[in-house]
Amino acid sequence: MTTTNASAATSPSSRWYQLILGLIAMMAISSPQYVWALFTGPLREKFNAPLAEIQVTFSLLIMLQTFLSPAQGYLVDRFGPRVLLSLGAALTGLSWVLAANATSVFALYITYGVLGGIGTGIIYVGVVGMMVQWFPDKRGLAAGLVAAGYGFGAILTTFPISNSLNASGLSHTLTMYGIIFGVVGVLAALGMRRPDKNMPHVAADATAHGLVQETRDYEPREMLRTPIFWLMFVMMTMMSTSGLMVISQMGAFAKDFGVKDALVFGLAALPLALTIDRFTNGLTRPFFGWVSDKIGRENTMLIAFGIEGIAMTIWLLFAHHPLTFVLLSGVVFFGWGEIFSLFPSTLTDTFGTKNATTNYGFLYIAQGVGSVLGGPLAAELHEITASWNVVFGVVIAMNFLTAFLAIAVLKPMRANHRKQNATNAALAARGSAA
Repeated sequence: MTTTNASAATSPSSRWYQLILGLIAMMAISSPQYVWALFTGPLREKFNAPLAEIQVTFSLLIMLQTFLSPAQGYLVDRFGPRVLLSLGAALTGLSWVLAANATSVFALYITYGVLGGIGTGIIYVGVVGMMVQWFPDKRGLAAGLVAAGYGFGAILTTFPISNSLNASGLSHTLTMYGIIFGVVGVLAALGMRRPDKNMPHVAADATAHGLVQETRDYEPREMLRTPIFWLMFVMMTMMSTSGLMVISQMGAFAKDFGVKDALVFGLAALPLALTIDRFTNGLTRPFFGWVSDKIGRENTMLIAFGIEGIAMTIWLLFAHHPLTFVLLSGVVFFGWGEIFSLFPSTLTDTFGTKNATTNYGFLYIAQGVGSVLGGPLAAELHEITASWNVVFGVVIAMNFLTAFLAIAVLKPMRANHRKQNATNAALAARGSAA
């Protein structure tokens, strides 16, 4: 470790301090996505609307969170995190407070969906983009830890929000928790800063761990012209579709499978499953991020995506059993949540750190595409076929296809990409010497 890095690691504003603040900020904005299944029932009753219409809110949340992320990432790269991330946290809290007073489905779209999507998107892409810059030697782990905050955060709120809905109703719950999320997020954001310019781009032992890390920094327009980016975009879209289908539809298919109101260990099956899911969804992100730092990104993708495909297949077969439903839902999320550590670390390894936040913003749009496929379109497919088997069959196929693409296509493409960059650098050096 260089003197600069050693000093940074022991100072109050060290990279680990920044990681902790990023983790807190991510936890503060996680509930709008991960406890959404608790709101679908009360919202359908309040507005007397079908599930597919209510689910548009969730899709708007994810779409705005993702489709604006390139611009949000650019602003964070350009002006720094404090102002932008504070704004994101404030908008996230405000979205719930305003949604509490919504009198129509359209108002719900604008408040919970649009404002919430903008706010959570600023925080998410800003924090992840910063961490892959702060930790070149532990890129997968660092991205996984802050992404875990986004998965773990709802563990603290799932049962309290569920109890509050039952005891105090929808409006009170949204108002109270919206204020809490906004205040906590702003306080965390005010302490964050960008890494020093002399932070190294490549880990010293990258090659020994099978990591392909580039020293060259790609501008977003250069990255968008490469086949590797678009392959990663398709892969992340398919994996996002799989997980977001489960997140957005779990309340509906738990009811159809007859397990929603069943008791498991004395607790209601649905909120218990959601709580376990938040834990495994959070745990998998730093775990597989750490694994990828040790054995390479694509090798880890093969293992993780394969686990989700297998778990989801078994889950479907035994979904009518309450205990099995709860336990296997956790395994499914253990095989899904790591996409939020593997894809940003792989992208930064491939295209450099200078524009990491903006570049990841473009890839993160895949999450928005997945929200459409896994949200209203999955609900529509269920209504057309009157069966969840078809919906599950589609996303299971996506899991296995993405695992195959990771090892058989992405891995050799990135290796060839590195060789081509090395050749170009050698030719440029010869030209300069001549």
